[in-house]
Amino acid sequence: MAASGEQAPLLGSDLRSIPEPHDIATTLLKHNHHHDCLDDDEDADSAPAGSGTRSAGVARMEAASARLSPMERFWVFSGIFLIGYAYGLESQVRSTYMPYATSSFSLHSYLATINLLRSVVAVAVQPTAAKIADVFGRFQVVAASTLFYVVGMAIESTSGSVYSFCAGTILYQIGYTCIVLLLEILVADFSSMRARVFFSYIPALPFVINTWISGSITSAVLRITTWRWGIGMWCIIYPVASLPLLITLYSIDRRTALRPDDKSELGQTYKDLRNWSVRFFDQVDGIGLVTLVTTFSLVLTPLTIAGGTVSHWRNPQVVIPLVIGLIFVPVFILWEKNGARNPLVPFHLLTDRGVWAALAVRSLLNFAWYVQGNYLYTVLIVAFDFPIESATRILSFFSFFGVVSGVAVGLVIYKFRRLKHIIVIGTVLFMVALGVLIRFPGGATSTSRAGLIGGQILLGLSSGLFAYPTQASIQASASRDHVAILTGLYLSFYNVGSALGTCLSGAIWTQTLYPTLEASLAFQPNTTLARAIYENPFHIVSQYPVGTEIRDAIIHSYESIQRLLCITGMFICLPMICFALALRNPKLHVSERTVTFGDTIPLRILYLIDRLTAIASDDYRLHQFFLSRLSTPATDLQPLSHADRLDFSYRPRQTEQTRGFSDHSRKSASSVDV
Repeated sequence: MAASGEQAPLLGSDLRSIPEPHDIATTLLKHNHHHDCLDDDEDADSAPAGSGTRSAGVARMEAASARLSPMERFWVFSGIFLIGYAYGLESQVRSTYMPYATSSFSLHSYLATINLLRSVVAVAVQPTAAKIADVFGRFQVVAASTLFYVVGMAIESTSGSVYSFCAGTILYQIGYTCIVLLLEILVADFSSMRARVFFSYIPALPFVINTWISGSITSAVLRITTWRWGIGMWCIIYPVASLPLLITLYSIDRRTALRPDDKSELGQTYKDLRNWSVRFFDQVDGIGLVTLVTTFSLVLTPLTIAGGTVSHWRNPQVVIPLVIGLIFVPVFILWEKNGARNPLVPFHLLTDRGVWAALAVRSLLNFAWYVQGNYLYTVLIVAFDFPIESATRILSFFSFFGVVSGVAVGLVIYKFRRLKHIIVIGTVLFMVALGVLIRFPGGATSTSRAGLIGGQILLGLSSGLFAYPTQASIQASASRDHVAILTGLYLSFYNVGSALGTCLSGAIWTQTLYPTLEASLAFQPNTTLARAIYENPFHIVSQYPVGTEIRDAIIHSYESIQRLLCITGMFICLPMICFALALRNPKLHVSERTVTFGDTIPLRILYLIDRLTAIASDDYRLHQFFLSRLSTPATDLQPLSHADRLDFSYRPRQTEQTRGFSDHSRKSASSVDV
């Protein structure tokens, strides 16, 4: 085994040279992390500077990152993967159970309202969770999110009305939103900018597996029992999956806790509960948070409830909240700019086009997808006549193929260190995919089904080119002190897009579907059939097989609405492409001091790919190659020149050099620009 100094590049710095936690924290208060992130050929000087002070949670996490052993890093990333697997699979099967849940209350059309409620909660929670994670620490927020997650699912699975179901959904969404955010923040804590995109996909990697098993799970659950057990069983599964990360973070948190004389001013007020409450309220910007939640709630909720029904817009109970919500928008802006001591939204960052353009791209991505995808499962069952298992898998294609392309893009970005061109290509392909879906909006024929599947695959592949790269772009625009809040803000705009998408799709659906069904079914005598299909489509369509006149009329109705939704999504892509063109094009770097676990894996993968292309079909030499590579420090791995490849490929087997690599193919770690 190599010495610890040789192992250092693999999983962090030499532990023997790391000072004590309180020394690190004191130093970090004066340290600006910005050099680790950005080298923009166009606007390097315009990037925002970091702050002069640092929250206790940020200082402790940077101290922990410097002191972690290789095994602890392994457990951190393994824990991230396990939680990502759990919430990823749960969210995929939930998308199948939700329509059944709303239909069981005879309120299937309320699906958009429930999804909107989740989006509004997520928008408010993410900046708050980021603030709390910076003030208190990562472990505390992960533990709290697990509690909310489990309690929310328990209430949902035992709810007796749509109102109690919505209450459980709110708690569930708080937990879900916090854990998604915290996993991304943890990845940012333990990886460099250059490897950020690659490692951001760790929580999403389980989608590669879950896509193919989620359909079997939902089909088996609904065949044996109901949606209640389908949701309720995760009250046991999820806490078990979260234990490895919770235990590891707790151990790290206790070991890196700052000494009393090094704690932040906020931490010194624990003895005085009243003062602590006031300071905590200031730290998380309580007034700004309440204003933000009120604004989104009053604006977005009436839009979906009213939809496009003219009579609803004449109701003061719909119009007045909407007007008040719009009034709160300038109130929120004025408070954040002039009144807040610790603004929820760092407005000085929003003037950077690397920030506001990235926020717009992320929001419009979800806006466009949710417009066509909010009722996609219903369309798959009713208009395409897919079985439950196939419909669930198709619904997961967006995530599955997004992860597949995203991991590959992460390697490309690691090698070329640029983001903008990949992001722009992704946005253009996303619009092309929606064009394919406009051509195939419904129909039970094999051609229609193949077109729908092809369009969904292209949607997923294209999203992998710009979803996480845009997140890395916005993180590259700020210092480490602002990474958490910018990530929370980025994910908030992710949910703003989701909310707008569910609003618009709900409005189009409620305004057009029922009249279309009535017109299509006017030839038959049952005047209540259109209303029955609109409120509970899954039960009714099973009574009318494909090929019957009534089923054809139903398919035609759903097909026309889905086409309208896809056309709307395609138009939303136009400004998204424009904002992608406005992004910065930073060159991502990582200094030798900050080589971490996040830098080494992509480097090894790229090296293996490069070397395998130069090796002849020789099992013995291939075996020796793998043995030598797996024991080589990451910073020594360098792609060989063409001459080196020829030298290796044609060297006689009997010589000693065939059992390793020539000395000139390696460079010292100090000369490597990682």
